[in-house]
Amino acid sequence: MIFSRRMMVAAALVMLAGCQSDAKPDAAAAQADPEMDRCGASQYQQYVGKPLSSISSLKFGHAVRAIPHNSAVTMDFNLNRLNFLGDEKNNITKVYCG
Repeated sequence: MIFSRRMMVAAALVMLAGCQSDAKPDAAAAQADPEMDRCGASQYQQYVGKPLSSISSLKFGHAVRAIPHNSAVTMDFNLNRLNFLGDEKNNITKVYCG
């Protein structure tokens, strides 16, 4: 009984190890598709790590939303909308279209 449990655990670990991936997509490959960067998020990646308030003085020609941590937002997907996602400390963690 104990042997079969150990075998099952070992088999599960082997299967899970097969699901891991070392490959990390590089930034160039992620931005290669211009359709996924319709909002111009690639131009604002330098704001990652800065306070969410740092974008308040910027002028945008399209829809933009600053999303503070744990904020409710609509779930509609709009590739023309630029999103600045904030963390618990109100720092930008991600800039993306959607």
